[in-house]
Amino acid sequence: MRTIRPEEPDDAEAVARVHVHGWQAGYAGVMPDEVLRRLNVAAWAQRRRDVGTADPEHPFTTLLAEADGDGVVGFTSFGPYRIDQDRATLDPTCGEILSLYVEPAHWGDGTARALFAAARAGLAARGWSAYRLWVLEENGRARRFCARAGLSPDGERSTYPVPLSGGRPPVGLVELRYAGRLDG
Repeated sequence: MRTIRPEEPDDAEAVARVHVHGWQAGYAGVMPDEVLRRLNVAAWAQRRRDVGTADPEHPFTTLLAEADGDGVVGFTSFGPYRIDQDRATLDPTCGEILSLYVEPAHWGDGTARALFAAARAGLAARGWSAYRLWVLEENGRARRFCARAGLSPDGERSTYPVPLSGGRPPVGLVELRYAGRLDG
């Protein structure tokens, strides 16, 4: 059985684990291997604590998927649209799904669909009729998921800078913005 619930402060480590595993599996062949190898669950968990993602006053909501016997197996974060993907500059007229990650062992079992539906319901409950999300252009799996969910690219593109070690310049990965409606 799967349960969807809000993130709590003690969930930071579990959410970070899902996030790291999701990046390592989902971005293999897309992001440089050195970036995926150096991902650190403890560091990502601390960043979640520092940002206060579980704080009810935080502008973004994170929901978790729990599966019997497996604990936290996925999460999604959503809230107001970030203008230029800047968390400090928010557009109150449109919603955004910032992230949706699932443990690779749970890919295809309905966890992502359940989280996506919960995020859409959360956005609609805040009064938004439209929402957006960003997907790496090379992430075919995520792009297919978006298409099945009724989202379409809206023509906006961005470059996600992936920092490399040794003082080398970052690698720029193209992101596509997808848009959808909550009222139709």
